[in-house]
Amino acid sequence: MTDRLMLDDEDVLSRLSELRRLIDYHNQRYYALDDPQISDAQYDNLFRQLVDLEKEHPELITADSPTQRVGFAPVEKFLAFHHDTPLLSLENAMNIEEAVEFDRRVRKILSTQAQIDYVAELKMDGLAIELVYENGSLVGAGTRGDGFTGEDVSTNVRTIRAAPWRLLSNPGANPLPAKLAVRGEVFIEKRDFEKLNEQRSSRGEAPFANPRNAAAGSLRQIDPAVTASRPLRVFFYGMGTFEGQEVFTTHYAILEQFKLWGLPVNPQSRLCKGIGEAISFFEQLVERREYLPYEIDGVVIKVNDLSAQRLLGEKSRSPRWAIALKFSPYQVQTHVEDIRFNVGRTGIITPVAILNPVLVGGVTVKRATLHNEDEIARKDIRIGDAVLVHRAGDVIPEVAEVITSKRTGKEIAFRMVSLCPACGATVVRLAEEAFHRCVNRNCPAQIKGAIVHFASRDAMDITGLGDKTVSRFIDQNIIRNVSDLYRLRMDNLENLAGFGKKSAQNLLESIEASKHVVLSRFLYSLGISHVGTFVADLLANSFGSLQNIRSASIEELQKTRGIGEKVATAIAAYFSNPENTHLVDELTGELGLNIQNPQSAQPLASGFWSGKTVVFTGSLSAMSRQEAARAVSAKGARVTESVSAKTDLVVAGVAPGSKLDKARTLGVKVLDEDQFVTLVTADS
Repeated sequence: MTDRLMLDDEDVLSRLSELRRLIDYHNQRYYALDDPQISDAQYDNLFRQLVDLEKEHPELITADSPTQRVGFAPVEKFLAFHHDTPLLSLENAMNIEEAVEFDRRVRKILSTQAQIDYVAELKMDGLAIELVYENGSLVGAGTRGDGFTGEDVSTNVRTIRAAPWRLLSNPGANPLPAKLAVRGEVFIEKRDFEKLNEQRSSRGEAPFANPRNAAAGSLRQIDPAVTASRPLRVFFYGMGTFEGQEVFTTHYAILEQFKLWGLPVNPQSRLCKGIGEAISFFEQLVERREYLPYEIDGVVIKVNDLSAQRLLGEKSRSPRWAIALKFSPYQVQTHVEDIRFNVGRTGIITPVAILNPVLVGGVTVKRATLHNEDEIARKDIRIGDAVLVHRAGDVIPEVAEVITSKRTGKEIAFRMVSLCPACGATVVRLAEEAFHRCVNRNCPAQIKGAIVHFASRDAMDITGLGDKTVSRFIDQNIIRNVSDLYRLRMDNLENLAGFGKKSAQNLLESIEASKHVVLSRFLYSLGISHVGTFVADLLANSFGSLQNIRSASIEELQKTRGIGEKVATAIAAYFSNPENTHLVDELTGELGLNIQNPQSAQPLASGFWSGKTVVFTGSLSAMSRQEAARAVSAKGARVTESVSAKTDLVVAGVAPGSKLDKARTLGVKVLDEDQFVTLVTADS
């Protein structure tokens, strides 16, 4: 009898091992090689056999069994995940001309006129991830985070069937490295996304906005069982840390090796001879994009030769050997059902198109800004028009154009309001402005906007004081201006709908904490016209105290590099208005705000940048435009918004726009980002 039991146990162990091996193998054939060798029904049958056998013998279940991808315990919070080598982002090319310029820069740095071999890969619209393997076994996984530190989602990643727990070791293939970090993109296919939203709707849950949000939200679940229930997939596209025998000379060879190790690689990846073939591949995808089973937003073009990649190097945020050539925004047809008006905190009245809801790039769009009366006239937008809508930069909904051929004659021409829709006051348009403005300083829409701005993160940073809360406070006459925030008490809030004792206490504590604020933040919070965070920093560092700024003349303000006549006039006008000075006195006096002055004013600089007038246009990858402006201002330059004959330099990043054209027309010297970074770091 004992011999019989031992034989049965050996049979069970053998069958368990064989089923697990077969399921892992077919997972990798399906996900990594896109070459399934059995049908879905056959796969399901194998999986069911394993499940049944493990139910009969639960003592034989192992942690690495395919059935255990749903069996992890929830974690309370995500730990930090440190990338051994930075997981950088990519510089964007918004059109083909910028891709050609990228190729020119590459060949210039490599000192060659020969065609460069590139690898073109689909830019998946998902969530960046890094998986770490040691001796072929998965030991950890993390999100991108800031490129250096992300969130440890190792447990959740183990629930994704496409992410192998063990790399395949094939006879005659390269040996498994001691350590390997692979980079990829977690995503959800379109059909799976639709099914997921149908399931959520049937349960009364809110649908996800788009597949990317669904993928990101699924991977960052506290409970891995929730992640396991979501149809997540992954494609791998690059390598971070590699500790082993160095055998790769090209990026394409790495992708081919990934497949042999069982790591899924997008089968659409293409080896291209020269930038022309890469652009041709991109243009083909423009036509095929909507027929792909997943969302993409462009093509990533990478230099294939690894030694060339090393020569090209990296910027602070992106490699110089790769670029993302982005698609033009999706344009979708809909109708303008109405045009309404939004009143901002400075009284500017912005027309807004109310649209027949339409899905644009995975997001339902119901409204689109129309900017101002001139823009509406230029595009001839009328109520009832059929229009094409896109999301500028895949973010902000805009009306791209009117389909005039579909007009019926029933469309209604636009007319700008003469009275403010929020308060009924007179609306004016000044000669030098493109917009209309409400002249009533007590307009409730302006008051609401001013309070929301005052409490915003870059200003006083009062947590819990957003649009809805401020609107409720104003509607119920709890507050009338920003100074009233510092008079709020528990009895104002605890009986208010939506406020419990804890949330009320949190808000009051955040308001109290905001009383200690640095000068630049306080200046920005006041909402002075033309004073953003950058100008507020300049004022604080140049004048050293609030009193010095309040008493400065227009001429004295203009002596600060980076502040022109228009900005100086606005600052002086603000502090000459009795209502404004009363508010500032009230805040810093009776209400106890403690304004912390900078340690010392910045000295005047000398060197290459000193005295130069600089304009920035387009987006920079090494730093934000605000950071770049601060860097040159600290070196004595004056940063302005418009190009003129007095401009000394224009710094052009990605998608520079009309400022670059004007600079070339006027003969103003133009720096690309690499030249700018070289000069700004050298002149120290």
